[in-house]
Amino acid sequence: MNENLKIEPIIGLEVHVGLKTNSKMFCGCDAFYFGQEPNTHCCPVCLGLPGALPVPNKKAIDWCILIGLVLNCQVNKESYFERKNYFYPDLAKGYQISQYNKPLTYGGWLEIKSEIRSTKSETNSKSQITNIKKIRINRVHMEEDTGKLTHAEVNGEKVSLVDFNRSGVPLVEIVSEPDFNDTEEVVTYLKKLHQIIRYLGVSDADMEKGTMRLEPTINLKISTSSGKTGLRGASTKVFYTPLVEIKNINSFRFVKQALEYEIKRQAEEFAKTKTVKTTGNKTTVGFNEEKRITVLQRSKEEANDYRYFPEPDIPPMEFSQSQISNLKSQICELPDTKIARFIKDYGLTEYDANILCDSKDVAEYYEKTVNSKQTTDNSKQITPKIIANWIINKKADISKVSPEELVKTIQNKTRTVSLPDEELEKAIKKVFEANPKAVSDYKSGKENALMFLVGQVMREIKGQAEADIIKMRVQKLLNI
Repeated sequence: MNENLKIEPIIGLEVHVGLKTNSKMFCGCDAFYFGQEPNTHCCPVCLGLPGALPVPNKKAIDWCILIGLVLNCQVNKESYFERKNYFYPDLAKGYQISQYNKPLTYGGWLEIKSEIRSTKSETNSKSQITNIKKIRINRVHMEEDTGKLTHAEVNGEKVSLVDFNRSGVPLVEIVSEPDFNDTEEVVTYLKKLHQIIRYLGVSDADMEKGTMRLEPTINLKISTSSGKTGLRGASTKVFYTPLVEIKNINSFRFVKQALEYEIKRQAEEFAKTKTVKTTGNKTTVGFNEEKRITVLQRSKEEANDYRYFPEPDIPPMEFSQSQISNLKSQICELPDTKIARFIKDYGLTEYDANILCDSKDVAEYYEKTVNSKQTTDNSKQITPKIIANWIINKKADISKVSPEELVKTIQNKTRTVSLPDEELEKAIKKVFEANPKAVSDYKSGKENALMFLVGQVMREIKGQAEADIIKMRVQKLLNI
């Protein structure tokens, strides 16, 4: 009997974001711990000493709600902290102050662009369709960070050292539903989430410093079908492999590699053992970046293993509608909205608008430069597109050159472009058709071919546009 297998990854994400408040979550200790001498930024509250009482950081709570609102979450008008009980060396109290039953926010979503790959059977060619996919957000809640374990060798012995400087730093946990079926979707979501958090200014989300940590959970849906499709007697069975949580990943590249390894490993494991998901067979693994493999750490606990109960030293929190409305009013213009406005107001391509809006600082600098141009004499020839080209090509250090200075620099070095955009594009395509080898050379990585094509376009249009502008247009058309 023939048996066909269909494998579909099911992936959920927990993202931990360290907030950049001045003080920690439940005490007055300085929250800027990175690079400091170990155990120099802690107090009786951080260390869980007897009699020490936690006092919540209002700014951190507000920022957590702000993140939830941006992710289209509902705000729990009544919320409280709970104790999450477990024993680990980096947890001084033997419990973590976190949230479970009544998180600050819940039930949101974030839209991402997902590429759907399809194959046309008649031509055997592959195509991609861009689809908007809504990723559901289960919750955005507030907790405290733990200390940090360092594995070292002291006097010839392998030891684990604990630094409690990070203990108690405000930590927001963003939990998605298991809505990802592709590693590219995961990376797209994480990059967009990273961008939004940086736009809000509540965290640097610096993964090298550990202020954004990624923890995907993955298993596989394996469908087996026997017999021929459409025939009576054909049957389909569905199996789910055991859940695996991958802990503390600190880059988009590594999260993709870890998930791809787990997909392959779980599929091979199922083929050998036919082990399926049951209550209690979750596992936690780490990711070895050098070997690009996951390594078993421990069995994963269920919620009841943590024995959650309300934190007795912190009263419940209540939020009025006016408080929520006030927080909503603090939300800045977010990347998607800014990109759409730049395309509409400044005539930019989607490609250019995406690059400029990737960083809030760069987007604001670009807009200041465009506005500065409008008050500068003899600057009619400097279009928003030309300014975008200068910034994208990094012809000026925006940290050192003011918008007004950039306008003057462009004014001095840019001649009027008398050739319309349509005519320039037509000339470029004509050059491409006449020089297919140069086009092929560039696409295979030979950068010298680019300047050859630029020179041919200059000759074709008889110098009616700046070389820098032609270079930008040629690159765009080559990359499409």
